[in-house]
Amino acid sequence: MGISQEISFRLERLILDGGLAPGQKIPSERQLATRLGVSRAIIREALHELQGRGVIETQHGRGSFVASIVPTTDDLEDNSPLMHLFAGHPRTLYDLLEVREQLEGQAAELAAQRATRGDRHRITKAYRALEETDPLSNAKPDHGFHQAIIEASHNPVLVHVLNGLKNMMLLTVHASVANLNPRAEMRQLIMKHHKQIYQAIMAGKARTARKVAMAHVRFVQDSLRSLENQGAEVIRVSLESNNFHENPTKRY
Repeated sequence: MGISQEISFRLERLILDGGLAPGQKIPSERQLATRLGVSRAIIREALHELQGRGVIETQHGRGSFVASIVPTTDDLEDNSPLMHLFAGHPRTLYDLLEVREQLEGQAAELAAQRATRGDRHRITKAYRALEETDPLSNAKPDHGFHQAIIEASHNPVLVHVLNGLKNMMLLTVHASVANLNPRAEMRQLIMKHHKQIYQAIMAGKARTARKVAMAHVRFVQDSLRSLENQGAEVIRVSLESNNFHENPTKRY
């Protein structure tokens, strides 16, 4: 194995181990050369090999980024098949929440077992951002908290699968925030769940982390179903809206 191939293998291992997440920018050639103790020419050759295999994507003027292992688009447009399903079939919201319950429970368990000091710092930062944001408009910080946990699982398949579905998963978070957070009792329970998940991961309590993470998503699912059964109209927020309080919502 040549030097450039060895370097490309090491970079692939870093991606698989979750050290470089999907969409994350690769350090510069100079930084990599210094860190790995080789010339920039070797780094350039290694990056070219990774690009050829579709592991990384190079954007002119911006640098190189980790590609998604799972084929996806950065933007789910309104004419995409998944968006048609979400728009036309109310049950799709619950299908997505079922996926979240299982995979995020697994991610929380693994994060409690495997999180590094850096992971814990990122999870703490995400949790604090969530706490400090208005609960009536905190869908992105909420999603960011769960995303930090997923990345701390260090399971490359789990990380990349959920990254490939991140926009659809964000829709479920928007639905939770739009429908449940305005209700004080539900909002307080959701905040309590987030705290329990955070504390379990920080304490390294893997089984507890899995249990509370799954219970959290199940609560969201059951609560939305209950609202619909009571005749309430459940709001499903479009990806077009960055903030559903400032832009029109789509109700399906």
